[in-house]
Amino acid sequence: MTILPAIDLKGGKCVRLRQGRADDVTVYGDDPASQARDWREQGGQELHVVDLDGAFDGEPRHAEIIRDIIEAFGGPVEVGGGLRTPEALRAVIEAGAARAIIGSAALDNPGFLVQALDLYGDRIAVGIDARNGFVQTKGWVETTSVKATELARAVASAGVRTIIYTDTATDGMLGGPNLTQLAAICDAAPTCLITASGGVSSPYDIENLKALERPNLHAAIVGKALYDGRTTLSALNAAAL
Repeated sequence: MTILPAIDLKGGKCVRLRQGRADDVTVYGDDPASQARDWREQGGQELHVVDLDGAFDGEPRHAEIIRDIIEAFGGPVEVGGGLRTPEALRAVIEAGAARAIIGSAALDNPGFLVQALDLYGDRIAVGIDARNGFVQTKGWVETTSVKATELARAVASAGVRTIIYTDTATDGMLGGPNLTQLAAICDAAPTCLITASGGVSSPYDIENLKALERPNLHAAIVGKALYDGRTTLSALNAAAL
């Protein structure tokens, strides 16, 4: 598995939210590019970046900072948050992102997803965020009646190769990932590489993910546990081997 440290951007700063709540913010730094460089020096192979303001507002808000992050990290960076138009996608791709993550638009505008796949192929990933198995959109503000597994099947059929699954109830809570739901997502989209997000806080959690024995469970995103010093990137990388 690949471990991706996370940089979440709000107001130009590195932050983490508890369960995606905009009113429950912890600020971890005001120099995102420096943080990206630090993750690379600690052994980060890839980096996960989310423009939280973009996710809430519906359009990217940190274009220049994201460009600086990509340059500073010097390795593959995936970027999401408010990518709901062709122009927003193109800007992220042209900034050097390895993957652009389409979230809400994958559900709300399937035609946009198909267009994006035609243009950028495997550089398009879909982020599926869910609580209690049901998809949430618009920065986790709205909960839909669509099951996450149904959306996973649909985007896999459309040709998506990478799905980032976030369990919003566990995100930022340091209580371990939702293993049952992750297994279900892997089974629903066997042709996709699945990235686990939410609750991963220790090498033990990585071992539990591997124990699911889902060959398409490809990566895990870790945020708060690293920022709080509960574990290290090197320890997580060792567990992921």
